Amino acid sequence: MKKTEFTAVVPVAGAGTRLRPHTYSYPKVLLTVGDKPIIGHILDELSAAGVKKICMVTGYLGDKIKEYVAKNYRQLNVSYVEQPEPKGLGHAIWLTRRCVTGPVLVMLGDTILDADLSKFMTSKEDCLAVKEVKDPRRFGVVETRGGYISAMVEKPEKPRTNLAIVGIYSFRNSSVLYNSLERLVDSGQTTKGEIQFTDAMALMVKEGHKIKPVAIDGWYDCGKPETLLETNRHILDKKKFSPRAKNSLIIPPVYISPTAKVENSIVGPYASIGDGANIDSSIISDSIVNENAFIVNMNLSGSLVGPSATVIGRKDQLNVGENSEIKFDKSICG
Repeated sequence: MKKTEFTAVVPVAGAGTRLRPHTYSYPKVLLTVGDKPIIGHILDELSAAGVKKICMVTGYLGDKIKEYVAKNYRQLNVSYVEQPEPKGLGHAIWLTRRCVTGPVLVMLGDTILDADLSKFMTSKEDCLAVKEVKDPRRFGVVETRGGYISAMVEKPEKPRTNLAIVGIYSFRNSSVLYNSLERLVDSGQTTKGEIQFTDAMALMVKEGHKIKPVAIDGWYDCGKPETLLETNRHILDKKKFSPRAKNSLIIPPVYISPTAKVENSIVGPYASIGDGANIDSSIISDSIVNENAFIVNMNLSGSLVGPSATVIGRKDQLNVGENSEIKFDKSICG
C-alpha cells in the first residue's frame, strides 16, 4: 500500500514580543533550546516522520529563517509564503492554500512537542493534539462527545473544559480545511482582532465534520524567557549530550557546540552553549548562551544571552539581546 504523503504547514511569522530584547533583531524560532534553534527541533521531527514537503509562513525577519533552513535542511522541499501583517493563525494558514493539495499536517513553529506524529498521519480521521492545562483561558479549548470534538472556542473567558489545543493538526482532505478558512476570511470574522484557526475548525465541527482529539504527553512552550529555559532543561535531560571543554568542569546535563570555545569554566547543570560562543573563566548554569556570544568572568544562572552578545564582569541574572554589550566596571560600582 502506498504511503500517504502529507504536506506540512509550519507558521513562523510571529514577532515573539514576550522574548524581547532577543527578538528585536532575531526571529524567535532561531533562538537556541538544547542543541539547536526551536525550528530545528520541529523540522527534525517532521523529517523523521517522513514528511518531505513543507510550506513555512514567514513574516518578521523571515530572511534569517530562510537562510537557516537552506543551510541545514537541504534534504527537505521547503517553500515559503509571507504574512506581511499579523492577522492571526487562521490567516497565516489560509495563505498557504496554493502550496498544499491532499493531506496536510499543521505544526506550530514556536512550541516543541513530545508526540508520535504517526498517530496523526496514519489516522483515517482528521485529528488535533490536546492536553489538559491548569489555565485554559490562554488557549483554544475543545469539548468532546463520543470520542470526537463537539465544540471549540479560542481563549474563552469561562472555559467549559481544560482541554487545550496544543499545536499539531492533521487533515486528510486539505480542501475542506481551506474552504472553511476561505469563508472565515471572506466574512471578516475575527476573535480578539485576529482570524483564528480555531474558529475555522469550529465551523467545520458545527457542520458535522468529525475531528478526533489526540492527547499528547509533552508540550513545551518557547514563548517567554522562563518557559524557554524550562524547555531547554527538558531537551538536555532527554538527549544526554557528552560535551568537553578545556580546563573546565562540566556538570551534566549540558550541551556545548563543537564550534564553541569554553575554557577555565564551570558549565552546568542545564546549560546550552551555541555555535561559535566563547566562554572563559565563568560559571554558567541553567542558562542558554546563543551563537557567537562572548562571556568572561561571569557567574550566570537562569539567564539568556543573545547571539553575538558580549558580557564581561560580575555575577548577575541577565536577559541580553542580539549584538548587546554589557561591561561591569567595579571601580564605578564602588
